[in-house]
Amino acid sequence: MQDTTEIRRGEELNEQNLREFLRTEFNDSDENIEISQFAAGSSNLTYLVKISDEEYVLRRPPFGNAVKSAHDMKREYNVLSKLSKFYKPAPKPLIYCNDENIIGSEFYLMCRCKGLIIRGKSTATLESSKDLQRKVCESFVDNLAELHSIDFEKIGLGELGKPEGYAKRQVEGWTKRYFNAKTDENGELEKTIEWLNAEIPESNSSALIHNDYKFDNIMLNPNDLTEIEAVLDWEMATVGEPLMDLGTTLAYWMSKDAGEEMLDMPFNPRVLMENFSRKELAEIYAAKSGRDLSNILFYYVFGTFKVAAIAQQIYFRFHEGFTQDKRFANFNFFVNALGKIALHAIEKDKI
Repeated sequence: MQDTTEIRRGEELNEQNLREFLRTEFNDSDENIEISQFAAGSSNLTYLVKISDEEYVLRRPPFGNAVKSAHDMKREYNVLSKLSKFYKPAPKPLIYCNDENIIGSEFYLMCRCKGLIIRGKSTATLESSKDLQRKVCESFVDNLAELHSIDFEKIGLGELGKPEGYAKRQVEGWTKRYFNAKTDENGELEKTIEWLNAEIPESNSSALIHNDYKFDNIMLNPNDLTEIEAVLDWEMATVGEPLMDLGTTLAYWMSKDAGEEMLDMPFNPRVLMENFSRKELAEIYAAKSGRDLSNILFYYVFGTFKVAAIAQQIYFRFHEGFTQDKRFANFNFFVNALGKIALHAIEKDKI
């Protein structure tokens, strides 16, 4: 289940304004509105809002946000409004508000999803069963392939992105974002950036993609870990190259040679990363989707660079004092380590 905590210093909401807004929206004069913050998450901020016996999730952009397009609440709300009708794991949004006078930014409210999120250390049941581990990996990858199979035109998301030239725009865009947020020298990562810009393939397929698909963005049924209850954090969803999406998922999947600190990053269950390789995940995806993965190295290296660039943007916010969340204090190490991992993959010519 998701853990909540007292709201972190520097990430407070104007609770009086929010309560008045919610009472109006829900036509409820009940004073019993409780607000707390979800402890996890490193980009958009999420808060638990309890109104009487009902629970909702409020999402808003991070403080110190310098990339407005990356934290567009209206866009995320619109995506989920359409997707949740056709894709069961998508949360159902309820209210969008663009009045920044209420809490200091735009935000939206959605129904709360319930389930188990595994961050690093998994359940004893999963730890002890290799068969269950494989089934959970298959379910995890199959769900991504299922998302990529959705007819995005049919559900009204055809205008969400521009598939043509997607890979080129992504490489160039993330290159720019990384350098705009740069705080330290990362030689291996910058060599990786040069390689990526020289190796951009033609985009030859399109799909609805999540762009940040990893275990700590999915909720599992605690009674059946092979069943995915919800997929969270749709802020980067778009229509684009599905193998770019897969590459990001593989980038979060650390191998044993990445070292203890990287294996301990809570993106996926460590036991799965120790027992199943990126190559095996890619093979599951290829079998499910029927897509050609002959150029998977590029997509994996891009994903690794993108994750590093995201971490750099988060560290930049901490470095500049826009957030005081101590979890981000060592993200510069994470950026540097990912640069080494990406360059090593290029030099070895394998994922």
